Order: sequence, then structure tokens, then C-alpha cells
Amino acid sequence: MQFRLPWILSRKRLITSVLLDGGLFVTLYCLLYQWRFDVWPALSLRLGLLLTIWLLVSYVIGRYPSGNTSDRLNFGWSFIAKQIVETGFVLALTLGITLLHIWLFGRNPVQATFRSFLIPFLASLGFLSLMVQFSLRYLILTQQQRQGLLWSYVGSSEGYQRLQQMLRWSRLPVQLQHVLPEQVPIASTGQFVIDRFYDQPQALLEALVLQQQQGSVVLNRLDWCEIILQRFPAELLQKSDVLDGEFLVPSGTLQSRLKRAGDVSFSAFLLLLTSPLLLISALLIKLDDGGPVFYSQIRTGLEAKPYKIWKLRSMRTNAEQMGAQWSSRADSRVTRIGAFLRRTRLDELPQLWCVLTGSMSLIGPRPERPEFDLQLVQQIPHYALRHLIRPGLSGWAQVNYPYGASVEDSSNKLSYDLYYLKNFSFLLDLLIMFKTIRLVFNAQGSLPENSKVHTTYS
Repeated sequence: MQFRLPWILSRKRLITSVLLDGGLFVTLYCLLYQWRFDVWPALSLRLGLLLTIWLLVSYVIGRYPSGNTSDRLNFGWSFIAKQIVETGFVLALTLGITLLHIWLFGRNPVQATFRSFLIPFLASLGFLSLMVQFSLRYLILTQQQRQGLLWSYVGSSEGYQRLQQMLRWSRLPVQLQHVLPEQVPIASTGQFVIDRFYDQPQALLEALVLQQQQGSVVLNRLDWCEIILQRFPAELLQKSDVLDGEFLVPSGTLQSRLKRAGDVSFSAFLLLLTSPLLLISALLIKLDDGGPVFYSQIRTGLEAKPYKIWKLRSMRTNAEQMGAQWSSRADSRVTRIGAFLRRTRLDELPQLWCVLTGSMSLIGPRPERPEFDLQLVQQIPHYALRHLIRPGLSGWAQVNYPYGASVEDSSNKLSYDLYYLKNFSFLLDLLIMFKTIRLVFNAQGSLPENSKVHTTYS
């Protein structure tokens, strides 16, 4: 399988912002340290801890620009105030954790002197970082206004309406207009989407070739969905697209071995780290209604083989006495404690044991119940492809689409699962993990969604 990183290209703003902020952090730290102590700082756990907290928390709370419509907002006082509050929060958290680390582990006799350096450093960092982020956001807005984000779809009205529908709920700063084949201009440049390159009129192909030679971007519909929407709608895939092997994840490769090693190490660490939360949650569930703490279900795993998962119980004990049912947004079967567990995704923690034993992975398509899988395989084309990889606690669909609660939701989620299959890599798994942390922190994406879906590329 080819090693692909198209998702990185859509995050150039985020990566640039993180690199600038990280570079500013290290540079300012070294210069102030040398000025204060007359010696250049050595690499230390404290410096790594400071940098990690600063960048990770800044990402989680949304200090860095992403690819959604919020980047098109004008520079208003509300945006400036939001940036100042977020930066202040990161500064306070970084300072608090660092001082706690010094208090617990510091043995240097000049700790008091170091504290007199730490606070001025963080204050200077906060001010300069705000200036850098404001400048970067201004450049992004200027570039968008200068270049524009308009794409022209050359094809049928049905295909255009389908892409428009997917684009509307994606919240991407992209516009799509319908252009008939005979209306494709020759003298000007632009961005064009075409259904497929074969079986097109010769005159249209010649016009598109001229457009490409003049600097225009010309993509077929599938490539446009991959690059812009970062998903593969199953109804657009032909059998020939599947037969080329792009959606296979071969075992025994370096990427698959890294994935399994990460599953074992991270799941063991997370089980140990979250064990107090598990105990507290179990106690609250027991106090709420006196029922069992855990419940188990059969789910469909790798190669469509069934396996058993365990979760913290979030519904009444008789929730499925009438058989398996889809969850709804205001599901009356969910308990008071269960609603909180679902919103924070704490109910998923026992599944870490399934990750350790190899039935699941940390990252992958979310496993579905066999009763629903039988229905979905019949109704959604290429649905069985998601069984080519281990199911996961979180996945590309989970960080880009709300909780699925219908056949339509499952079809939309499958489009993200197909994107993950084609672009699978250990680095993409890390990105999904960071996005999952951000969703959990903001308590998003864990409830069924009956209205528009909000997708952000960050």
C-alpha cells in the first residue's frame, strides 16, 4: 500500500501555527535563560514538559487556526477577547503544572531563581504568541480573500446537487458552482471538478487540458472528495475503484506493526491512568439505580468476525427488552449518570481491555452490532470494506461526524472510514488521537445528531 499523507496538506495552517509557536517558545526560553543565568540551557525534562503542555493545551482549546469557517470571521473584539482568554488559560495551566513538578521533583538549590525566570518567561511568551497568532490569522484571511475558494463542477445537475449537499453540512470555506461542458472557459484559470475523465466529450477534455496548462486545478469527483471533503462517499465508488487495492491494509508492514505496538502500550497506560475514573463512575452507576456497572454486547470485528465488548452501563437495565434499537438524541433509556458518561466518553474506557487482547484497536472504524450490520451491508454499497481493519475506540468518522443513529448516518460515517482505509498510517492515527482528546475536552461528537453535521479540519 502506498504511504499517503493528503490530510497533512489540508492542515498547513495548523502545522505552520504549531511550528511557529513551538519555535517562539524554544527561542524565547533559550534567550531569556542565557540572559538571566549567563549560560545556555541544557535539554531537560522540565523544558520538554513546558513545551508539551503549551502546544497540546493550545491545540485542544482551539488557539490554532483550522480549516473551518471560523477562519473566515472578521477580526472583531469577540475574536480578540477569545484569543486572550484562551492564551491566559494555557499560561496559567502551564505555570501551575510546572510549579507542581518543581515542588515534587526539584532538587536544584537555585529553584527560587528559576521561579523568578519562569513567570517573566511565560508572560513574554503569552504576549508574543498572541501577536504571532493574530498575524498568522490576518495572513490567512488576506490569502483567502485574494485567491478565493470557488470550484466549478462540470457535469450533471444530479452530481452537482449531491456535492452541494455534502459541502453544505461540512462547514468548509469552499463554494461550488455548476458549469455546463460548453461553458468551460479557455482564457481564464480556475478550479474544476469533473465526474470522470473517461467517456467525456473530446471538446471538453481539450478545454480542460488547456485550463490545466494555464495553471488551473482539474480534479475528478473522487479526488475532490478526498482532498477537499476528506472522505469517500460510498455511492460514488465503482467496483473498479475498489479492485485496485487502495482500500486494503496489508498486515506485517511497518505501519501495521507500529499501530499494534501503540495499541498495546497506550491502552495499558490509559487503563492505569483512568482507573480512578473507572472506580468513581462505577460507584455513581451503582448509586444511581442499583443495577450492574458493566454491560456487554456482541459487535462485528475484523473480517466480520463477532466479538464481545464491555462498556460502562449508560442505559436502563431493560433498555432493549424490545430488541436492538438505534439510539436517538433524546433517548429516554439513557440514565442521568449515563448521559454524562456518554458525553465525556467515559463509558468507552472498559473497551481498552479489548484493545489489549487484540479484538480492537485504539483507532479504526467504530464496531457495529451484527443485527445492524446485516441491514447496513444490504443498504449501503461497499459497507463490508470497513471490516478489513480492526474496529477502534475512536476513528476518522468519530472525530469528523456526530454519533451515528440511522442508516444515513452510517453511510456518511462509512465515507470517512473509507478515507481512513485508503490513507491509513501511524501518523494519521496520532492525529485522530489528538482530535479525540480535543472532542472529549469540549464534550462534542458523542450524541446522535438530527440536524446539520459540523465538520472541522483541525
